[in-house]
Amino acid sequence: MQTIGHFINGELIVDDSPTQPVYNPSTGEVSKQVAIGGAKTIDDAVAAAKAAFPDWRKTPPLKRARIMFKFKELLERHADEICRLIGEEHGKIVHDAAGELQRGIENVEYACGAPELLKGEHSRNVGPDIDSWSEFHPLGVVAGITPFNFPVMVPLWMFPMAIVCGNTFVLKPSERDPSASLYIAQLLKEAGLPDGVLNVVNGGKDAVDAILTHKDIQAVSFVGSTPIAEYIYKTAAANGKRCQALGGAKNHAIVMPDADLDNVVNSLLGAAFGSSGERCMALSVAVAVGDEIADKMIAALKNAMQQLKIGVHSDKANDFGPVITHEHKQKVLGHIKSASEQGASVLVDGSRTMPAGYENGFFVGATLIDNVTKEMSSYQAEIFGPVLQVMRVQTMDEAMRLINEHEYGNGTCIYTRDGEAARYFTDNIQVGMVGVNIPLPVPVAYQSFGGWKRSLFGDLFMYGPDGVRFFTRRKTITQRWPSASVREAQQFSMPTLN
Repeated sequence: MQTIGHFINGELIVDDSPTQPVYNPSTGEVSKQVAIGGAKTIDDAVAAAKAAFPDWRKTPPLKRARIMFKFKELLERHADEICRLIGEEHGKIVHDAAGELQRGIENVEYACGAPELLKGEHSRNVGPDIDSWSEFHPLGVVAGITPFNFPVMVPLWMFPMAIVCGNTFVLKPSERDPSASLYIAQLLKEAGLPDGVLNVVNGGKDAVDAILTHKDIQAVSFVGSTPIAEYIYKTAAANGKRCQALGGAKNHAIVMPDADLDNVVNSLLGAAFGSSGERCMALSVAVAVGDEIADKMIAALKNAMQQLKIGVHSDKANDFGPVITHEHKQKVLGHIKSASEQGASVLVDGSRTMPAGYENGFFVGATLIDNVTKEMSSYQAEIFGPVLQVMRVQTMDEAMRLINEHEYGNGTCIYTRDGEAARYFTDNIQVGMVGVNIPLPVPVAYQSFGGWKRSLFGDLFMYGPDGVRFFTRRKTITQRWPSASVREAQQFSMPTLN
């Protein structure tokens, strides 16, 4: 059986690290083993990145960008293989995997603009014969810790921008689906990236802690659950590192009485059940304003859900696949059960869904739950599965209070034909990414991605302009070349321009 190792200093390495199984979620079978590196493996990767940094930081941004252009081409050329690896280890249907890859490629495209993004700022004659300008310098060795649900896209949020800014990088992907990250790292080497600039270490908590405490790592970027994000942020900060840690979500969609119902239903199906609900931007709660629209929406959803197809990743006709592990399946089923026990109505129950021929897979079918209240544990938690909960309120303000009072503030949207209502919503909702008749308001690559409240720890969002700022530090230079015939008198007060 294949053992997945690490990628350090340009080489695939299988060391003497202990291993753990990697499952095919569609079949429930062990498909590979993955080496679980610890502090020693992290030390080796950081040493390679540190050695590569001096030459890489001096490489002109245009040359770095040319490597990214080639990398983009290779990602597109090998898209089928990348999507296959995602499907085999995550379970994501091939069309969904292709969408994930495309969103990642768009971040590579943005990183190709490094010569423009790193230009800095210049001010002439800020004082007599004095010029001042800012430059953006790389930090050094930086690291990324990425989740299982987007094994390609989220790493591509991080290391392309970090690298074009002149940093070297250590990536710790999820040990649940590690192959795709290793594969794209090899493509980047093929594109011309010098050895040591990008390193990939598979591991668990020991590897994470080694990253957070390593003296030579300057910054850490993380995407995952809120409890882990908070731990990452606090530990990194305590060790003097810059950190951005994106956490969990409970994304609500407000459905107004005037909403286009067909649009609502089609949007909710994809946003709630796509990728088996394993998205931090999944719409997991529909808040219906008024019983009339709630009843119509639920009737239409129940009818449409009968047509959904669940199954193996390689069949493009399927809408979504399994969840990532048996343990996660049990967690999702537990939330469905608790909702019923606490008084909600499970209208469509996917607990017993088992596609023919894949009875041992980690499948949970599309589930619809009505009459959910904010006291229920299934509402308070991030279920991270194909479960759509419906809440009923009487006013838009009541719906907005639900969202603003929730501890998460990642994504939200409103369905309405009323421009005044939409404007009021976007102005006053306390959430980082907001949609109007858009179910998944994920910002494009040349903006930035991040939530509010306990969905983000740190000051800067992911990728886009904030990504440039996160992976660089500003240096401001003030310069004067005085005339040989002029001698400045001694001055003991703060310099000012009068």
